[in-house]
This record gives sequence, C-alpha cells and structure tokens, in this order.
Amino acid sequence: MFPSNFPAIQQKVNLTGHAIILKGSLLVKKQNSFDIVNPLGVVTDAVSEAIGLKVILQLISITSTSKPKLSKPARIENWTLSSSLLAKDEVKYTINFEVDADFGTPGAVVVQNNHSSEIYFVSLSVRMPRGSKVQFPCNSWVYRSSGFDLVPKPNRIFFSNHLYLPQDTPPSLVPYREADLKQLQGNGTGIRQHSERIYDYDIYNDLGGIGRPKLGGSKEMPYPRRCRTGRIQGLLGEETYPGGQNLFPIPFFYIPSDEYYSSSKTASVLVQTVRSFSHTFIPTLTSFGGLLDKYFDSFQDVESLYDRGFDLSKLALGAIEGIDSPLDILNDLSTDHTNKSLLKFPIPAVLETDRQAWRSDREYARQLLAGTHPILIQCLTEFPPTSGLGDEYGSRKSTVTEEHISRFLEGTTVQEAVANKKLFLVDLHDIFMPYIERINKIPDIYMYATRTFLFLRGDGTLKPIAIELSTPSSRRVLVPPEEGETDYLWELAKAHTAANDSGAHQLVGHWYGCHACMEPFIIAAHRQLSALHPIFAFLKPHMKYTLQINALDRQLLISASGIAEQGFTPKMYCMELTSQAYKSWKFAMEGLLADLIKRGMAVPDPAAKHGMKLVIEDYPYAADGLEIWSALTKWTQEYVDVHYKDDATVQNDAELQAWWSEVVNVGHGDLKDDPTWFKMDSKLGLTVALTTFIWITTANHAAVNFSQYAYAGFIPNRPTATYLPVPEKGSMEHRKLLRNPEEYYFKVISNKMESFVVMSAIEVLSGHADTEEYIGQRHIDIWTDNEEALEAFDRFAEDIDKVGETILSRNKDPSFKNRHGPVKVPYKALYPTSSKGITGQGVPNSISI
Repeated sequence: MFPSNFPAIQQKVNLTGHAIILKGSLLVKKQNSFDIVNPLGVVTDAVSEAIGLKVILQLISITSTSKPKLSKPARIENWTLSSSLLAKDEVKYTINFEVDADFGTPGAVVVQNNHSSEIYFVSLSVRMPRGSKVQFPCNSWVYRSSGFDLVPKPNRIFFSNHLYLPQDTPPSLVPYREADLKQLQGNGTGIRQHSERIYDYDIYNDLGGIGRPKLGGSKEMPYPRRCRTGRIQGLLGEETYPGGQNLFPIPFFYIPSDEYYSSSKTASVLVQTVRSFSHTFIPTLTSFGGLLDKYFDSFQDVESLYDRGFDLSKLALGAIEGIDSPLDILNDLSTDHTNKSLLKFPIPAVLETDRQAWRSDREYARQLLAGTHPILIQCLTEFPPTSGLGDEYGSRKSTVTEEHISRFLEGTTVQEAVANKKLFLVDLHDIFMPYIERINKIPDIYMYATRTFLFLRGDGTLKPIAIELSTPSSRRVLVPPEEGETDYLWELAKAHTAANDSGAHQLVGHWYGCHACMEPFIIAAHRQLSALHPIFAFLKPHMKYTLQINALDRQLLISASGIAEQGFTPKMYCMELTSQAYKSWKFAMEGLLADLIKRGMAVPDPAAKHGMKLVIEDYPYAADGLEIWSALTKWTQEYVDVHYKDDATVQNDAELQAWWSEVVNVGHGDLKDDPTWFKMDSKLGLTVALTTFIWITTANHAAVNFSQYAYAGFIPNRPTATYLPVPEKGSMEHRKLLRNPEEYYFKVISNKMESFVVMSAIEVLSGHADTEEYIGQRHIDIWTDNEEALEAFDRFAEDIDKVGETILSRNKDPSFKNRHGPVKVPYKALYPTSSKGITGQGVPNSISI
C-alpha cells in the first residue's frame, strides 16, 4: 500500500469530490547563523528555492478508508522574499492545504525539506472549516531530505496533539506511527552524524585514559547505558572520532539532533563556557601552576577570592579557535567587571552573614539535613553499626563504643537513644573502603573511609558526637571537645568527612544517581513511545536536554583527567567507584517515600500529613520534598486515570510495555535480575514508576545541584580532596598542627589549583538560565488537546505554587532551627522557581545542567 521510501510526499493526489482549503499557520526558526557543516546555508537555501527545491508539507487524515486520505502537497511560499530571511526568532508562514470536503480531521503531517539547511519546526496550526484548530506541536529540527547529503534523511512526521494509546490509534495513522519510531531506533550500526535523531545504547567506553575500565556490560563493572555514538574503537578499546572532536561549535559527542540546547544565548554561553573552561583554563592554570602558591595560607587567603579576586593577567590564557577566551568568559561570570583580568568569585551564601559560623559543629551537622547532600544521613537501628564488606577490610563492626559517646546523649543510654530514634549516621565506610589502599598509593593523597555519628538533641538540632576514620589496617575514633573549646584534630576529622561527602555527593548522589541512571529511561522513551503516546507527552518536559549535559559531562567532568579526577580525592578511581555503588542501586528505592523509609528517616503514619511521619521533624529536605512528592503523585495519578481505564489497559499497551522492558533489560541490563523493579502491570505500578522518574529529574536533582555554590563555593566548608592523615595526638605532626593550625589545615584539604577548578565548575553548574522551565510549568501550551489532562495540570501548577508558599512560611518560623542555622542561609533548594543565575533555589523540569 505504501511506497518503499515511506513516508514519502505523494505528489499525485486525486481529490474525489469538492475541494476545500484548510489554512495552516506554520511557525519555524531558520538556520541563519554560521554553521560549520553548511556555512553558506542562507545562500544555498535561496538557490534551492530558485530552482524549485522547496519545503513541502502533506496532511494525513485520521479518517479510515482503504488508504490514507491525503491533502495535496503544499509548499512554503515566499521563503526568500519575506522580510524574515535573516530572522533570528520565530517566523510565521501561511500554508494552504487543498483537501476533499470529506477529508475529516488531520492527524499527522509529513514534511520534506529540500533546502540545504535544517529548519526548526516550532508548530503547525490548521484551521478547520467550522473554525476549530488542530494543533501540531513540533519543536524539532528538520534536516534536508535530499540534495547536499550523501545519505538523504527520511521525511519527517509530526502528529497532532490528540494523543492515542497504541491500541486506539486510527488505522490511517498506524503506519506513520510505526515509521516514526523506526526512524528513531536506527539499526545499531554506523557512526552517528550531527543531523541524525537516532537513539541507541552503548557502554561507557568513551572516558579515555589508561587504566580506566570500561563501565557497563560486566558483573565486575556494571553501569547504566549511555547514548550510542558509533565512534570508532581506539587501541585501548575506547571510542574516538577520526580527525578529532573540535570540528563542531559544540564539542561533538553525538546526541540526537533534538537533544541539543536551544539556540538561546544563555544555553550557548553555558556550553561555550564549560568547554573553554575545561579545555583551556584548567590546563593553563596547571601549566603555570608555578606562578601560584600551592596551598592557601589562611582562611583570609580563601576569602580574598571574593573580596579582591585573583589576577589572571600573568597567565597566558589562549582562546580555542572559534570561541571566546576563557578569561573573557570567566570574567562575564564574575560579579566584578571593573578589571577584565580579574577572576573574582561571588561570595557564597555560607559566608554572606557570618564568616565564622560555618566552623561550628551545629552548622556542620545542619548541612547534613539542609546542605548540598541531604540524602545520605540515616537513623541508626543498631549500635555499633556493621559493615557489609568482607573481613579482608578489617573488623566489620564499628569501633565506636558507648564510652566514646555517652557524655553527649543528654542523660540517655545508647540503647535508649537507638530505640527513641535519636542516633544518626553518615556512613561512607563501605563505598570507599575497597579503594582506600589504592587511593593512598597516589602521591600526596590520603583518604579514610569515614563514619560520622550524630545525636538528635532536645531542641531538634543535631550534634556530631563521633567520627570514625578507617583504613583496612587501622581504626580511629575522634570525639568533639567540650563546649567552647577547640580541638584541631577534631576539625581535621570533620574536614576528611566533608571531603568524602563531597566525593559521594558529586559522583554518586549527583552524577550516577541522577544523570547516568536516568539516561536509559530517556533513550528507551524515544525508541519505544511514539510522540502520539500520552505517556511520552507526559514525560517530555522531564527529558529535555539531559542527553546534552550528559554528553558534555562525559567529555569534561567525568572523563580521564577531567574536573572530577582533578578535584576529588579518589582521582583516577572516581568513575570506578560509581560503578561499585551502582551494584546496589534500585530504582524502586529512589522515590522520596521509599528512600526516607530505607534510611529510617520517616515511618508510614496514616494520621500524619502525606501519610509519613519524619523522625526529625525539622528535616528541611524531607519536609519540603514531601510537599512536592505529594503534588507529583496526585498529578501523575490523575493523568494516568485520564488515559487508562483499568489495569488491563496498562497491560495491553504494547509501546508502554516495550519501553519498560527496554529500560530494565537493556538500559539497566546489568541489574535486570533485581527483583525490586516495578511491575508494569497496573495503573498503580505505572503511577509510582512515573512519579519516581519525575521526582529524580526534578526535585531530587535540584536538591543536590543548585545549592552547590552556596556551600561548596567556600572550599574549607566543603573540601573535595585530602592530602594528609589526621596526626596522632602528641606526635611531631600534631605539634606542627598546634604551632600553626590554619597553615596545617590547608595542607590537608584541597589546594589552590583544585579549589579554582571546583569553584569555577560549580559556579557555572549552580546557575539557572533565563529560559528555564520549572516544575509546574509547560512552555508549550499545546502539548495535548485533552481537556481533562489540561485541567489536571492546572491543578498541579496550583499545588506547586502552594508548595512555594509553604516553604516561605516555614523559613519564617523561628522554631525550625535547621532551616537557617548559624550561617543564616534559609533552606530554599526545593522552592519551585528561580530568577536567572546562582540563587540556591528553583526546581527545573529536567536534568539540564
């Protein structure tokens, strides 16, 4: 029935009855800036128009007949004659579609781009005879279908916003639905090209570096799959492009064309900044490191980065061809523009009110509930805690005893404190211990596997009461000094735990827990869920730009000798550590409720708000998170109810089942036998799975990302590397420490080079773009025509607004001591919206940074 090059534009359409005109309004963005692939695009497009190679559209009706009812091919006229030839913004064209009077409602449109340049289709609106409109939300690049490409791209298919489950699809649209998915799936071969939109899988074999293992595809090094690029294999099995990577304005790790950041200035500057920063600024600083003192001299020396800045004029910072100098870019980020050779960092929120308050034990503990990584603390259910590792790493039981901590328990015994849920733990022992010996063989590096014990005081705040520092051959316990006294050994122990937490936060909680683990869900959604599918439309805002930022991260952040390896203690073992952590990852445990229960931080309680009672009532991340989780659950449940009448409808949805099967068995294939995976056999299972995915991509990611600069922008508060062990009391090193505590402290934690690297990176990564789309928002208002779904979303948006009001109200309540703490930084990481820049708040719809 259909030609072999389906979906082709059918030029000969015989109208059988009275013909009518359906007027279409097409909104596009032209490719008019310099394009390294086709630098003369505007000129060649004009030539194409002159010789009759136009952009052609053809409507397909949802009316069922022996073959699809088609409009006559319609061309975009006056492309070059319009005043918008060089327009930078959206351009509107009127298109006349000639159809039979009984054509019915259009459900799809085929687009053939005969120009030499790609065109961004924003939307198509078709006015029906009685005045109603059929909307086609496109939001996609359409590449040339013929002409300049050696391998022409297939014509594109766009569907209206009337969504269908596969089993309900009008027969006339079924072949187009299937053809569009086949375009997206590809055949698993070949080097992917910039203009393609193929989604496929591969292991992490593209991070480079000798001695770094491939991640994924083995029991020893399991990992989620990434987007396949098809680059050729190097001598060590790593992927590489022939001829290098700098052929494109954006570093070219292939991602499907619609996954690139928008053409907005903010997004372009972000990509440019990160690339320039990583490829030029860091290596130049390293090369000219002799011009820098290796260590900070004092806390005031660190603070001078905000007060006076660092003069870059003596460093030869060259620009990469085609992009600005990193000095200019970093200066653009600076809060001080009076001296263009000055690298001056904005003052982190942790220092704004009181530059000494961060040092207190109370603030150290508060940040475990309301800082950059508030998802690690757990309630102790046994004392002492036991390791899950083997005996080869020493005693499995912690060496912290009741004698160590009894004086801090406000008159209760350890057993009573455990029973009353008053003892808490931040346990980074098992994740780091298998690597401690290898890490400590790296020159000038020293690391412990750490445990931090805390007690919940009567006023609702936490007090750190013991720190255990472990290696395979040693165990050591330090406790805090008496109130008002200073013990520098204790301060160094806190620094070691903070550095470990920074590594766990960036590598485990942030990178693999959010970015890497969500990528397979996104790839599978594009491969198995049609754009016509209600669940694809539901998920689309939460998948935006994630593949772009993950590709950048593979180049710059987590690659061999990248930002993570330069800035964090585990160095070359950074990514290998995340693979070991992934072995225990369970998607079913990543939703907020499951996570809080798993960590013992909440218990189910039907009488409590949201059905969950927090063990620490003033736990800002959890309290605010429950408000968002509740709103998400309600919205997801209502949306699922609109499109699925019963559990059988879920079970019979072939695309949904294929999506979930591919997520589990391919994208997370190394963990496919985990029995905790949700079963996609009921409305409830679907609702919880969708809610969990959206939670991770919105609130969970926001909680660990956008407050980074507020706390980690001051390296002594959140060091990322450690060089020396904590001295033994009475030793020569201890005497050195006592003679000059600050000088010794800065020889233990991150040096100047690492601090510049980390601070510059998180300054970029902690900011919001001015075009950000936040939870409860949809910039594309024609995403569906289903009134019930639109009304449900309006209710969700109202619920999210109320979450913001609740957070502001809580921050004004002085009884919530953990929401501000000694540093007087209000907890607003989960406040739904934000202005542009570094604000420490805002929950974007997706992992886009």
